[in-house]
Amino acid sequence: MSRTDQKKVNPEMLVEMIPFLRRYHKKVILIKYGGNAMVNDELKKQVIEDIVLMKYMGMYPVVIHGGGPEITSMLELIGKKSTFVEGLRVTDKETMTVSEMVLSGKIAKDLVARISSYGIKSIGLSGQDGGLIVAEQKNPELGYVGEIKKINSELINKLLNEDFIPVISSIGCDENGNRYNINADEAAGKIAIELNAPVQIMLTNIQGVMKSQGDEMKVIPRINVKEIDVYIKDGVITGGMIPKVKGCAESVMKGVEKVYIIDGRKSHSLLSEIFSDLHEGTVIHK
Repeated sequence: MSRTDQKKVNPEMLVEMIPFLRRYHKKVILIKYGGNAMVNDELKKQVIEDIVLMKYMGMYPVVIHGGGPEITSMLELIGKKSTFVEGLRVTDKETMTVSEMVLSGKIAKDLVARISSYGIKSIGLSGQDGGLIVAEQKNPELGYVGEIKKINSELINKLLNEDFIPVISSIGCDENGNRYNINADEAAGKIAIELNAPVQIMLTNIQGVMKSQGDEMKVIPRINVKEIDVYIKDGVITGGMIPKVKGCAESVMKGVEKVYIIDGRKSHSLLSEIFSDLHEGTVIHK
């Protein structure tokens, strides 16, 4: 490539990044990765580039991923129908085996390989590795669906100190060795709290928390945790967004400075949030 073909670096733009680099240097950035950004290959490439750049700029990204659509597709291939109760997948032993295969065997390995291709050390972890996510059965009617009792962050901290990017599958384990499906949003929040992350970023398939204004739906740019119950009571926050927002609020109340709910369908959405005070999604804060 000739010099005339190369893109010119904008020094002013780089200088504008200094306050954000200072703010997040050597800090954990917890990224919950899911939604369309996980299944669209170009978006996946951009997310990985964002994560790698964060690492090279001195941040400590930690990735926790879901994989619901991929699990559903794999179950359909073996002729098994998925059943959901209040957004949670009813999980028998066969479904649990498929979930582990998809989350740890397919998705995590793919993400680790992509990160490693940029010269960054990365490692895939299941929540059962090293007792990372200790869980118990949430409800017998749901089968192998777990509720988190404890996060053992020692393993993650050791990996961060060795310059790895951990990629964590949302699977938990109890003291008897039983494995459970864990809601990835819940796991992201609990891990962010335990790692004292100042920032938790939730990549989703929506622009943020939405509110109707006339004939249009608009993003609510900022939500104080004190406002959440009012929004739920008024029907602004509904359905599956309720547990997501409540989980984000718990993170903020227990030490995470800000939680961003952003649209993972947008190009380089992670970098856009980290290196700007003009947020396009919803920021949940105290």
